[in-house]
Amino acid sequence: MADKPLPASAPGGGQRVDRWLFFARVAKSRTLAQKLVQSGAVRINREKTDNAARIVRPGDVLTLSLGGRVRVLKVLDPGTRRGPASEAATLYQDMTTPAEGAAATGSGTADGSGGSAASGLAANVPAPAPEGRPSKHDRKALQKLKGGPFG
Repeated sequence: MADKPLPASAPGGGQRVDRWLFFARVAKSRTLAQKLVQSGAVRINREKTDNAARIVRPGDVLTLSLGGRVRVLKVLDPGTRRGPASEAATLYQDMTTPAEGAAATGSGTADGSGGSAASGLAANVPAPAPEGRPSKHDRKALQKLKGGPFG
């Protein structure tokens, strides 16, 4: 009886938070989901958790800190498998406000023109495409910009 498989979901309609993050396609693998929870980047109903085995149920709100962004997800369904993205989107409701999402991604308006005058000016200057290693002239210009010995 030691080889008994683990149930897909815990009794009462819940599921381990690391499995749910994997099924909802928040993390690429279950191991990464476990590391995300153990690092303290996940809150369940405003409570910090570092236990990847903590059970989440429909109605719970997860606050995730991923890549400099904060996402707020409401659990709608525990899920039974890691399916396609369309299926994973039915497992949660994204409650992140548009202002938080726009500030986190850097786009201030829906048309992508930026929110402030400074970001609008920076958007008008195209970045040069790198073409291999910088030349001696490029290195000196960079040192001058940084205030180095050539400045």
